[in-house]
Amino acid sequence: MSRFFRTLIVFGLVSGLMSIHSAGVEAVSASSDSSTTSTTVADANTSTSTTSTIVPVPTAAETAAQYPSRALRFPPFSRLSPPMLPKKSGIGRRVVYKNSLQWVWVVDAQENVVQAMPVSGRRGVPTPGEYRVKSQSLRSYSLDFDGVWFNNMTRFALGPEGGNIGFHAIPTKNNKPLQTEEQLGTFQGSGCLRMSPDDAKFIFNFAKPGTKVVVVP
Repeated sequence: MSRFFRTLIVFGLVSGLMSIHSAGVEAVSASSDSSTTSTTVADANTSTSTTSTIVPVPTAAETAAQYPSRALRFPPFSRLSPPMLPKKSGIGRRVVYKNSLQWVWVVDAQENVVQAMPVSGRRGVPTPGEYRVKSQSLRSYSLDFDGVWFNNMTRFALGPEGGNIGFHAIPTKNNKPLQTEEQLGTFQGSGCLRMSPDDAKFIFNFAKPGTKVVVVP
């Protein structure tokens, strides 16, 4: 084969490779304006393209909207994550009750919250203000409802109808509780503040006649 024909063959091979390389560059460049990530690999015989799309993570509000049946009456406080002690709720050794949240805080003389607990009372009862513990009974019964008994009653106020209002364990009727502990934190009572048995005992031991009780809206 003459030198002239060998030169033509080499020139043709180089030109072909340059054309294939240019086609691959053009294919990749064409995807740069896409809203997705696209990668194209080209050779002389095949062309393969893969595309991936980034899906945004839903916000907390969007996730909650998908499960409306799980909505709570109040924010999801718990004994491990209770609400903060309300501001302007007195000073010194005391028991604080926030009616709108249905929570109680026990505060020592050094302003430390020693315990916080959910309760079940009556909306707006008693009226906001400062009270003092008046009396206590390990076991007492209701004058208004037959067969209803209270354990660890700590009285500190009077209700709209003149009856005593106090902290006590969830009442029982015919030895059956009138609500569950899971319902504490919602309005269930007729005036008094219903608590778990352990919390009622804690208040009974902490608050003696004369102990301050602060009620905030």
